[in-house]
Amino acid sequence: MARGVTLPSLVLQFDIYAWMPNGPSTMRKPPPTTKGTTTYQRILETLPVINTTATAMVAVSLLSKEPHDRNPLGKYRNNQFVEDVPKKCIERFREKLSEISQQIKQRNKTKRLTYHYLDPEEIECSVSI
Repeated sequence: MARGVTLPSLVLQFDIYAWMPNGPSTMRKPPPTTKGTTTYQRILETLPVINTTATAMVAVSLLSKEPHDRNPLGKYRNNQFVEDVPKKCIERFREKLSEISQQIKQRNKTKRLTYHYLDPEEIECSVSI
């Protein structure tokens, strides 16, 4: 189900934060208070040094990797839910997730740049980052 560089589980944070000025891990000076008054030199003095940036990028890269034990939203590994009521709720939840996924896929057919981030098939059933 690979989509090249758009596979969200591989790019999540990294596609935004790989360009460090989008979200610097630290700032050595406060941000400007007036729009349009900063200089190139001030930007360089404000952004973190290269070692700090490299460390933050390694962390973001590791957190953006697809887990080896991927578990999509709505799929439960343990059979903890054995009663009829929870089973029916889970089935309705899965049906709704499927509808949402189909809507996203349909919408993406008309888009030059597709969007997969909130496709339930691409969301982990966990608190993973």
